[in-house]
Amino acid sequence: MKTPYELLEVAPDATDAEIKQAYLEKVKDNPPDRDQERFQLIHNAYLSVKDHKSRLSQALFDVPAADFDELLDQALHVTQAPLVRPEYFKQLLRAGLDETMRLDAKPHAGKS
Repeated sequence: MKTPYELLEVAPDATDAEIKQAYLEKVKDNPPDRDQERFQLIHNAYLSVKDHKSRLSQALFDVPAADFDELLDQALHVTQAPLVRPEYFKQLLRAGLDETMRLDAKPHAGKS
């Protein structure tokens, strides 16, 4: 998701006049009757950074939206396949469920 600065194509340290000029250019290129959704994004971006007070509020309280698809890709990305010894793999293939559970079970010391 783009920041208001990216939507308006201005630097974060741009002046009020530069931000307003960028907004007016964007509105001219994206009028509300052509693409209402795009216009609304541009308008909301301008409102959130139009003056010093708005920029301060945006910097303090705007929490970036999480890109869950990207987070899932990062979480599920495996750099190397888990290494399983071939003999253990063959043993697992031959084993039934109960036998697999016994292979993983560790004897407890002092209990019978």
